[in-house]
Amino acid sequence: MNAKSLSIVIPMYQEAGNVIPLVERVHAALAAYPARWELILVNDGSRDATAREMKQAQAQFGPHVRALHFARNNGQTAAMQAGIDAARGEIIATMDGDQQNDPADIPGMAEAIDARDLDVLCGRRAHRKDAWLLRKLPSSIANRLIARVTGVRISDYGCSLKLYRAEVIKKVRLYGEMHRFIPVWAAMVTSPDRIGEIDVAHHARTIGASKYGISRTFRVLLDLLTVFFFLRFQARPGHFFGGLGLVFAGFGGVLATYLAWCKFVLGEHIGTRPAFFTAILLLMFAVQFITTGVVAEMLTRVFHQGRPQEPVGHLPQAGGDDAWHAPQTPPPPRESTAA
Repeated sequence: MNAKSLSIVIPMYQEAGNVIPLVERVHAALAAYPARWELILVNDGSRDATAREMKQAQAQFGPHVRALHFARNNGQTAAMQAGIDAARGEIIATMDGDQQNDPADIPGMAEAIDARDLDVLCGRRAHRKDAWLLRKLPSSIANRLIARVTGVRISDYGCSLKLYRAEVIKKVRLYGEMHRFIPVWAAMVTSPDRIGEIDVAHHARTIGASKYGISRTFRVLLDLLTVFFFLRFQARPGHFFGGLGLVFAGFGGVLATYLAWCKFVLGEHIGTRPAFFTAILLLMFAVQFITTGVVAEMLTRVFHQGRPQEPVGHLPQAGGDDAWHAPQTPPPPRESTAA
C-alpha cells in the first residue's frame, strides 16, 4: 500500500508560545513518514506573537511550513476552510494549535484511513484532559444529540484531529461555526459508512487559555438546527416551509369551519370569540410559510446554478516541489573494511 502525500492544517488564534513547540512535535512525529508532506499554519487574526512565531518556524524548518494570515479574526471554521483550500496533499489532517492534540497519532491515522478504506477518520479522545463540568459533560450531551439528529454516529465531534481524503473534503464548504460538524457535511458527499473513528491521545493545555466555555453548548444547538435543515431540506426547502404552512392551514381551516358552522347554522355571534382571531392568525401563518417555501425554492435553484461562495482570507500560491517535506531515505550501508 503506497503512502499518500499529506497536508496538515492547523488553525491558530492567540497561540503565542505554542507555535514553535507544536511545529517541532509535528516534525518529530513525521520524521519517518514515507511520503512527502506539508504543514499549513493559519493565523486567524491573532493580535499576539503568533504571526511572528509562524515566520520564525518557516525560517527554521523550511518552505514546507506554509503560513496563511487573516487580517482579522474570522473564526476557526473560516481558518480551517482556508487551510483546506490551500492544501495539496492526497490526505488532509486537521488539528488544534494548542498542543492538546498529539501529532504522533497522525502517521497511524494515515495508515488506518487506507487500511479501513475510509474517506473521513475522526479522532476520539479516549482520555480527555479537560474539566468535567464545563467541557466533558456539555460535549458528551452535544455528541449524543448530534449523532441522534444527523444519523452520523461519531462519539467525539469536538476532537479537531481528523483525517480526510482530499477529493472528499474539498467538495465540502464550511461557513459560520460549522467545523465541529464536518463529518456530517462530509456525509452529504460520501457514504456515512466511510466515516470512522479511532482513539487518539489528548493532553492538558499548558500554554495559553482556552477560547471556549459553557456558552459554546448553546451555539452548538443553534448550529445543529441549521445542520438538520440542510441535511433534510437543502435541495427542497419548499417541503420544510410548505409542510409547516399546511399544518397551520389545517388547524386554522378546521377552526374556521367550526366557527362558520356556529355563525351560519347556529346563528351565534363569533366576532368577539378568541377562536375567531386564532383562526385568522393560523391562516395568516399558513400563507406566510407557504409563500416563504416558494421563495426558498427559487433561491435554491439560483444558488445551485451559480458558484459557491469562497471563504474570506488570502491564500498564497501553491508553490513548487521544494515546498514539500520529502520523505527521508536512509543512507546505503557502508562496505566492510575489515582486513
